[in-house]
Amino acid sequence: MDALSDVLRTTHLMGGVFLHAELTAPWCVESKVSPENCAPFLGRTTDVIPYHYVLEGCLRVEVDGADPIDLGADQVVLFPRNDSHLMGSDLRLPPVQGDHVVKPPSNGGLATIRLGGGGARTCLVCGFLAGEDFDRNPIISTLPPLLHLDVKEGNAADWIRSTFNYAAQEIAAGRAGSETVMAKLSELLFVEAVRRYVETLPEQHTGWLAGLKDPYVARALAILHARLKESWTVEQLGKEVGLSRSALAERFTQVIGLPPMQYLTQWRLQVAAQELRNSSKSIMQVAEGVGYESEAAFSRAFKRAHGAPPAGWRKRN
Repeated sequence: MDALSDVLRTTHLMGGVFLHAELTAPWCVESKVSPENCAPFLGRTTDVIPYHYVLEGCLRVEVDGADPIDLGADQVVLFPRNDSHLMGSDLRLPPVQGDHVVKPPSNGGLATIRLGGGGARTCLVCGFLAGEDFDRNPIISTLPPLLHLDVKEGNAADWIRSTFNYAAQEIAAGRAGSETVMAKLSELLFVEAVRRYVETLPEQHTGWLAGLKDPYVARALAILHARLKESWTVEQLGKEVGLSRSALAERFTQVIGLPPMQYLTQWRLQVAAQELRNSSKSIMQVAEGVGYESEAAFSRAFKRAHGAPPAGWRKRN
């Protein structure tokens, strides 16, 4: 398994859809999705990545501190940090708060927004991806505040566009089961957006995702993620990727921002936290699964990283 797939698998993102919007120019909405907005679909969650998929028409979107972008049909914008954002036909208009114009669902359908002055029409499906501890996640924590995906482009374009449009029509019609399809599509949209973002990173860029473009760092990440339990040293890892110990340590640290063994420790403890939260394994079983031979050593390391010993952390989470 490659490192990107492993991190996404461990992240346990859950997708969903909560809103269908029909908007006519002129209009402007300020939006921010809270975990409470998603609670009816998921129960308790701490972190949310909202997205808007344009079914019809066009709009402009702006996040504080970034240039606005224009979106058309079959384009998606995602907000990895869940920043408040403006969207509309004209962002100079006084914005309406999104929460104030949402109408609750009827007949098992989606909540809706109908807003505007009767001009050019824009239709959106608004969804989310939810999970825990995004600030510790090596992918999500290094993404920009806004990801833009044009599903008309790329190898997966045709099936993403056709499937998403079909599911959106099913949801709008209130047909049972369509929300489950859209939830899975939400997860796939995020993966595709991350892949496209990695492809556009400049050579001098640093961070975890930039490491996927460096052949030696990418190989080291893939090995560490695939063989998490092994007792690695930088020298052993260097032999596996074809670099000396010092060359690998320097290159890995420069790109990722952490030395290889420090990165490995952090990832082991993040995987352990997911196991404690989502499985009934004993503390020792979790410790062994991430490469610790001693429960005491694992507990000390876990407490340093998460502020509580494994048993106490599991109770709270």
